[in-house]
Amino acid sequence: MTVVKEVLLGGKTFTFETGRFAKQADGAVMVRYADTMVLATVVSAEKPVEGQDFFPLQVEYREKMGAAGKIPGGFFKREGKPTEKEILSSRLIDRPIRPMFPKEYKNETQILVTVYSSDKEHDADVLGACAASAALMISDIPFDGPIAEVRVGRIDGKFIVNPTFSELEKSDMDITVAGTIDSIVMVEGEAKEISENDMLQALRFGHDAIKVLCEAQLEFAANITKPKRTIQQPVLPDGLIDAVKNLAESQLRDMARTVMTKEQRSKTTSALCEQVQQALAEKYPDQAIRIQEIFHDLEREAMRSTILNEGKRLDGRGYSDIRPITCEIGLLPRTHGSALFTRGETQSLTTVTLGTKMDEQVLDGLLPETTKRFMLHYNFPPFSVGEIGKIGSPGRREIGHGNLAERALKALIPDESEFPYTIRVVSDILESNGSSSMATVCAGTLALFDAGVPMKRPVAGIAMGLVKEGDHVVILSDILGNEDHLGDMDFKVAGTKVGITAFQMDIKIKGISFEILEHALAQAREGRFRILDIMAQTIDKPRPEISPYAPRLQTVKIPVDMIGALIGPGGKTIRQIVKDSGAEINIEDDGTVTIAAVEKESSDKALSYIQRMTESPEVGKTYKATVKKVTDFGAFVEILPGKEGLVHISQLDVNRIDKVEDFLKVGDIIEVKLMHIDEDGKLSLSRKALLPGGENAAEEIRRSQEKRRATGPVQKQQQGQHKKVQQHKTQHSTKRH
Repeated sequence: MTVVKEVLLGGKTFTFETGRFAKQADGAVMVRYADTMVLATVVSAEKPVEGQDFFPLQVEYREKMGAAGKIPGGFFKREGKPTEKEILSSRLIDRPIRPMFPKEYKNETQILVTVYSSDKEHDADVLGACAASAALMISDIPFDGPIAEVRVGRIDGKFIVNPTFSELEKSDMDITVAGTIDSIVMVEGEAKEISENDMLQALRFGHDAIKVLCEAQLEFAANITKPKRTIQQPVLPDGLIDAVKNLAESQLRDMARTVMTKEQRSKTTSALCEQVQQALAEKYPDQAIRIQEIFHDLEREAMRSTILNEGKRLDGRGYSDIRPITCEIGLLPRTHGSALFTRGETQSLTTVTLGTKMDEQVLDGLLPETTKRFMLHYNFPPFSVGEIGKIGSPGRREIGHGNLAERALKALIPDESEFPYTIRVVSDILESNGSSSMATVCAGTLALFDAGVPMKRPVAGIAMGLVKEGDHVVILSDILGNEDHLGDMDFKVAGTKVGITAFQMDIKIKGISFEILEHALAQAREGRFRILDIMAQTIDKPRPEISPYAPRLQTVKIPVDMIGALIGPGGKTIRQIVKDSGAEINIEDDGTVTIAAVEKESSDKALSYIQRMTESPEVGKTYKATVKKVTDFGAFVEILPGKEGLVHISQLDVNRIDKVEDFLKVGDIIEVKLMHIDEDGKLSLSRKALLPGGENAAEEIRRSQEKRRATGPVQKQQQGQHKKVQQHKTQHSTKRH
């Protein structure tokens, strides 16, 4: 049975449909918004894997190139590994859906979201989250939904739901909001230094749209009569919980009150858990996983109770205190910019590299191909948390954290017209105990300042946490790893002293109120300002000069009709300039030429050649000319690349010259003055005019030009008559034969 539910959103029809596609999946829903269509399928295993202590949820978002009428590039001409856009979209769908599954549900579950039609105007990622939620709602899989996800933009003070790509270019914010009918569950986005109040208004606006989509899903699912699966509740042996409590509870509470390093706490906690396991192994065999789960719950309860009831955090700080911060810059001598930012036990070593137009990243996908000149890459090696791990391509977490930090800094990067460099920032996390992505934002600012990138203002970031039990709520600034893991929220906010530039919120509970969000944003603002003040003590503005090892860029504008001449046949001319100067040259369609070279001499040489080659000859100007050809009546010389003129024998010297070849040879350099440009563009040059006694050179050339103009019509008439005679003779000869 096909079931369709339509609802109006932002003046366009939003459609949920099931029963026509992928009927063997546990749930399948096609969502359509304008001409963008996304199919979400969900399948879950009938039974959990024996002994598994986590929820194995896999969410994959994929874009079919045919959705936008494109054929994939590459040798195989088919979609390959997921792009960065697809990975980020998968995360946007995963994060709001994951907390909505019952804690006890451990069956392997896979959600596949596929874009089958793209109108190239609406991003399909938020549609995919709605489709996935609806597919779960109509399936037999336990799910405490629905959730919905929308994108919010703002143009000229007016909020827009699910703006088009062209509208986002004009918007001062790009916020993705996910939530239930009652509350917000996830936020991610970027903005152009908006206020905390602006952000709250955007979230309220987005939540109004979320309510509409959630209500539509409830009505949609009401037409599908499919009972939910029964979750097998784990049966614990009598007395097991009390036994674990007796052995560990008091010690865990003491540990929660004791200040330790991350390594000390980890070792102490692991050792205690191992003791409990050994002590109960004989009485409760085959219950190691259950014992570990109970132990983890007790650890969580101890930390939360200490924070809520005693006002103590794991490292002894107050709720709004920030860990000690140190900042260093310029510690890597051969990079273009570098910084080491350390906050507590979190440390980022960040480098900046300045490149040219040739270094821009090419982006390909459903939209037309574009380029990207500012990139931030985040690396999280296993040693940063004291572990051994596989080293390979970046994982989803690394791509997501890097994207968040990039969005935080992007709004402050100077425009290409002001600073025409391609900029790459790389953050290597050397230590991690809480919010390495926000450490990357801080280190990124310091490294960019050290590189001499003229950013408008410094940017800093901070991660906020939440512990909530009933009506008792505590907001934590600059959270530790354990406070994130055992708490209820991870809310990252980055920005300047003017406003917010990026944010990301994930929660582990079913949602939070706007009052909590408002409190968290206000506390984050205070913390961000303190971090910015500390950073300013090391460097408060960009260096006035870039690194001596960075390429120097010079820009010159040439006439558009000269681009072809500069490139030359098959690129011959431009390649020769690059070879001779050692500089890199990029030519834009509007005639903007950018020259890049580490050595100033190289860029100056290339610039000089380009300027001379594209320069228009100017009457009265003196040039150093190269003799290209010697004739009986004078010499042809090149005054500018590709521009030659004649120095008549009478204009070579003040004295009479009988033979030009006795006076000049090919390759000689002489100084000449441009005296005249005729209507055909021919150049008349004089060496004589620059010599003592050559004052009459201009008059001689003038008389010569007048004589040529007078005899010109007669010569043309004679040439025409001669041509007619030749044609008549040819025709007569043809008739005879």
